[in-house]
Amino acid sequence: MPALRTTRRARRSPHARTAMAVAALMGILTAGVASGGTATAKEAAASPTDGWTQTSFTYSMHKPWNLDLSERYSYDSGSKTHTMWVNSTDEPLEEGSDTDPRTEMRWKQEYTSGQHMWDADVYVPSGTNGADIMQILRVKHPSGTPATDIMFRASSENGGTLRRYTDTVIKSGIYNKWWNLKVAHNASTGKIQVYADDKLVLTVDDRGPATRHFKNGVYHHGNGRAEARFRNIRYWVK
Repeated sequence: MPALRTTRRARRSPHARTAMAVAALMGILTAGVASGGTATAKEAAASPTDGWTQTSFTYSMHKPWNLDLSERYSYDSGSKTHTMWVNSTDEPLEEGSDTDPRTEMRWKQEYTSGQHMWDADVYVPSGTNGADIMQILRVKHPSGTPATDIMFRASSENGGTLRRYTDTVIKSGIYNKWWNLKVAHNASTGKIQVYADDKLVLTVDDRGPATRHFKNGVYHHGNGRAEARFRNIRYWVK
């Protein structure tokens, strides 16, 4: 009889067994959610350059036609920093041109298809207002279509703000600090993706078929002095 009483005490009521089963199931579900959350975090931490191949690039320099390059450009070999600046009173690239003054790196790699990414750390000093610091130039394009697929203009609002042309904000508070800008262009599908510090902030269409290339520096539409610095400049393809 004592053994029989022990067996009865060890038994669980139907309600108790149901509660235990639910608890076990919740534990499994919770573990699954946690596992899924970890995977999502890993995906979120993935670099925009995953799956891309870094390749070499070459460039020429654009500057006011009547000045020596050293008067508007410098390169620090220690930090590998390119610094470009212009004044609003400077001459354009070519004598007699009605374009605004510029000092820019003109990339020689031209493309019509495929996936291409411009990638660099950027520093814009305070006071730079109304200067385009990076663009995808449509060097050969059908008549009546725009000359650029995208441009990024620095202005003085909110401690320095970078916008797509003069509309969509890419990043605010850019003055006097280094941060990373990536511009990925799938010329085959016509999509452009923009990343600020590796966070996707903009996806837009390009302006249609063309032969294009990257440019970075300062193309100045404002007043006074404009400057931009670039380091860790990289070119990625896919």
